[in-house]
Amino acid sequence: MEIRKATIDDVKDISRIYALSWKSAYKGIIPQTYLDELKEDFWVPAFEAWTNDNVLVAQVILASDSLVGCVAYGKARDKSLHNWGEIVSIYLLHEYFGKGYGNKLLESALSDLKQFGYQNIYLWVLKQNQRARHFYEKNKWRCNEDDECICEIAGKQFTEILYIYFFNNSTKRA
Repeated sequence: MEIRKATIDDVKDISRIYALSWKSAYKGIIPQTYLDELKEDFWVPAFEAWTNDNVLVAQVILASDSLVGCVAYGKARDKSLHNWGEIVSIYLLHEYFGKGYGNKLLESALSDLKQFGYQNIYLWVLKQNQRARHFYEKNKWRCNEDDECICEIAGKQFTEILYIYFFNNSTKRA
């Protein structure tokens, strides 16, 4: 198991991991027709832009010299949380779920965010994604169900809920 910063050469593999992870993790949550039609190159433009513009940091995790997961994080995109860091996403190939790879990616991202000077970190999780919610809660993230947002995927509305992590045991929102 190796973790390293993603490069522009990793973008196609990252997009493939995201697409395959979505098809597995969101089965029964997001409309199946959307998942069936989701292209493996869907995230290529986003990751190319993020990588070239240094908007987010992406790290990849490898098993047997193959990319099997990715985490993307950086400065909070929510302008009201100007001193916060954000984890935008963590995705793994399905066969690596539950084997500690996600924990390693999360630990690495949190370590970087702390080095960047952030004391408070947040992320959004689909309310119906019980597996992800359990993962974050097991890793000492606190669910703040008072903070929700609505997103739309394939014409259907979904609720995302906020999870927060504090390095300094502070519990107040900036």
